[in-house]
Amino acid sequence: MVEVGDKAPDFALKDQDGNIVKLSDYKGKKILLSFHPLAFTKFCNEQMKQLNEKFDKLTELNTIAIGISVDPVPAKKAWSEQLGLDKLKILSDFWPHGKIAESYGVFRGEDGFSERANFVVDENGIVILKKIYEIRSVPDLEEVLSFLRNK
Repeated sequence: MVEVGDKAPDFALKDQDGNIVKLSDYKGKKILLSFHPLAFTKFCNEQMKQLNEKFDKLTELNTIAIGISVDPVPAKKAWSEQLGLDKLKILSDFWPHGKIAESYGVFRGEDGFSERANFVVDENGIVILKKIYEIRSVPDLEEVLSFLRNK
């Protein structure tokens, strides 16, 4: 399980457009990794729409928001278009199934998907915030924004 103060595991995953995204590509910026269980579900929809809506506020705080779930790239593409996610990258942790969620300690093997969780990684790749939420809830993004304003 990744904890605050740990080096964030790097990854290379495809986004909804099939482009490879690496955590290490964002050195010098903070990253909000927002794990969500499955696309096309009520709480995940709200979680990703909220990140897209607050994308500019996060950018002002030198932070890039990224969504991650076990859904395959074609599902991510259809979902991002349906929700109108025009700023947010949503990454596919499809194969090996849940490997990145597992490396962060948030893969629910018995369910086949991740916890709902936010990790903030600082400019040097160190986890500075970790929060796991109830599966049937929407993470409080204002709480994350407040944390970032005070960093």
